[in-house]
Amino acid sequence: MRLGVDVGGTNTDAVLLEGRTVRAALKRPTTADVGDGVAQAIASVLAEARIKPKAVSAVMIGTTHFTNAFIQAQDLAKVGVIRIGFPAARGVPPFTDWPDVLRAAVAGPVFMVRGGHQFDGREIGPLAEDEIGDAARRMADAGVRTLAISGVFSPLNGAHEKRAAEIVARAAPELDVTCSADIGRAGLLERENAAIMNASLKLLAAKVVSGLERAVRGSGVEAPFFVSQNDGTLIPSARVREQPVLTFAAGPTNSLRGSSWLSGMQNAIVADIGGTTTDVGVLVNGYPRQSSLHVDIGGVRTNFRMPDLTSIGLGGGSRVRSENGRVRVGPDSVGRRLTEDSLVFGGATLTASDIAVKRGHAKFGDAGKVGDVDPGLAQAADDLIHRILEDAVDRMKTSAGAAPLILVGGGATLINRPLAGVSDIVRPDHSSVANAVGAAIGQIGADVDRIFSGEALAREAIVEQAREEAFERAVAHGAKRETLQLVELDVLPLQYLPGGAQRVVCRAVGDLNLSSEAQDEAQSQRRGRSGGGFSLFGNRRRG
Repeated sequence: MRLGVDVGGTNTDAVLLEGRTVRAALKRPTTADVGDGVAQAIASVLAEARIKPKAVSAVMIGTTHFTNAFIQAQDLAKVGVIRIGFPAARGVPPFTDWPDVLRAAVAGPVFMVRGGHQFDGREIGPLAEDEIGDAARRMADAGVRTLAISGVFSPLNGAHEKRAAEIVARAAPELDVTCSADIGRAGLLERENAAIMNASLKLLAAKVVSGLERAVRGSGVEAPFFVSQNDGTLIPSARVREQPVLTFAAGPTNSLRGSSWLSGMQNAIVADIGGTTTDVGVLVNGYPRQSSLHVDIGGVRTNFRMPDLTSIGLGGGSRVRSENGRVRVGPDSVGRRLTEDSLVFGGATLTASDIAVKRGHAKFGDAGKVGDVDPGLAQAADDLIHRILEDAVDRMKTSAGAAPLILVGGGATLINRPLAGVSDIVRPDHSSVANAVGAAIGQIGADVDRIFSGEALAREAIVEQAREEAFERAVAHGAKRETLQLVELDVLPLQYLPGGAQRVVCRAVGDLNLSSEAQDEAQSQRRGRSGGGFSLFGNRRRG
């Protein structure tokens, strides 16, 4: 029996699954203390299902805590940066183009040292080991506690980053290190930004994960505890402490995965309408379509794996205004104060939820409290709500033809008629807690992003080698080998590299192995693989 919890900005949802059956589900406002809210959600859903805590086999939690903390520049640590590649990489220094607020919160000392690699894996020059040791000691003396290390072309050859981390560990063991090759892909600035983001969140991650673990254990649940990451799969809570950025966009991803499970549809557009925003994504073979572009988070450009989403300021709590005869809906929202501020709950703010009740599309709160709302205003706001969603769906489509749309989320009641460009609107049972369902059904995944010499191996052999490596990593993370399958495979010729090189990107996904022996073995293997190296034609990236 699996217990899924999704902590959003407005609501915390929980669901208890037994096979294909939803035993219990609930939605309640998110509390200021995330741990307290999770504990209350777990206790309530167990009580509703009349299930004892020991009957739960696994707990899966999705949270927007780290995304929100970074975007809002709250609870972030100062990050020192060592960039390996001087003088070739000195032109654009770290923190370039960061928003002023985030730069003020995160930017620490920056050191550029000699070393790094060419695009073909050859050294630009020897690594300046003395400079790295000196930089580490100076940062520690300045009170910095987290450090990001980035090297030129480190996804092709990460030897210098790995060596730099070893030097830092000896020179200043109090520094917590993030290597960029463990986080991002090719593209120095974007990968470096991702590493800095991760480093800025690690102190917070330790507190959040500890709080979530206390919430789970305090509820009497003794089962393994996992956290959702941004590709629809799960990672152990221990790994969140090291790589919190992997949880970015986990909430919308859970909604897409939950939508597929609840509806039985593998390919569709999904709109998750919450209290504050609507996230629109695309399901491809039951998983979110991944973005092929660089992703901006809080105005910072990154290149780690993220789902292809568009987010709009439309939700159940969106404020509705009429100014100079023009109606506006959002993008600002009353958020988690919906049950206090909206008219139908006795508040003084006209929201999109009030419009839905006024128009007779939803039944909650006190409909009599919106009796004085002008019918013309309600009609205009209702029309605008539908146009906003139509535009978002249109942006996510890859062809002009109509496509099916799955509507989920607590705000799905805002949509009450056909939409232009949509062939069919599907509202599955339990759609209001699709995000918690997506967390509960999470699987274990692993990525491989390697460059092979085309002359040394045939294409079939390259694919098979990458596939087996992805499978090994997934098993190491806790997947059942017999359930593994490739859900993504790309083979890309690289004409600019010698020897007919080919880049292979693949992703393996399998069911979670919940046996205690498997969990112990996975934890042991993860420890053994920490800080894995990189080399040209043999790039090892963490899944």
